[in-house]
Amino acid sequence: MLRTLLTMALVALPLLPSAGAAQDVADMTALPGGPGGPGWEVHPSSHDFDTLVERTSQAIAAHGLAVVTRAGPTGAAANRGVEIPGNMVIGAFNNAFAVRILRLSTPAMIHAPIRFYLTENADGTATLGYIRPTTLLAPYADAAGPDLAVAASELDALFAAIAEDAVAR
Repeated sequence: MLRTLLTMALVALPLLPSAGAAQDVADMTALPGGPGGPGWEVHPSSHDFDTLVERTSQAIAAHGLAVVTRAGPTGAAANRGVEIPGNMVIGAFNNAFAVRILRLSTPAMIHAPIRFYLTENADGTATLGYIRPTTLLAPYADAAGPDLAVAASELDALFAAIAEDAVAR
């Protein structure tokens, strides 16, 4: 029995990441055709990852939205001895948009908060990306009526302004 367990452990050992091993990931800007389908906006910056995270958070507040969620695997991976580039999702929204969209389409609220995706590039800079709110909310427009498209367009303008401010020199 002990021999079987040791054999299984030795077989599984190469599958585990080694401590301090760096994982290669593709830069958002280098992915062919954009990062993941229609509606993506990708904004390379000259800022390092931590600076872009801070600038994005500041720009979100400056444009009347709030940081509702913040999650990323980088710190947890480091705690396991795995090194990956900076990677974070920041969800932004506000209650006025939440109530307005909820009145128009309960199912559309699955996309709230709407997310910014920040990634660290191989050269030490960082990239900000997001899917346009009009793209996210389009599947609900027929049932919700034209007011949902208006709200989504307003969110498009806000997200574009936030991204522009966050990546500005």
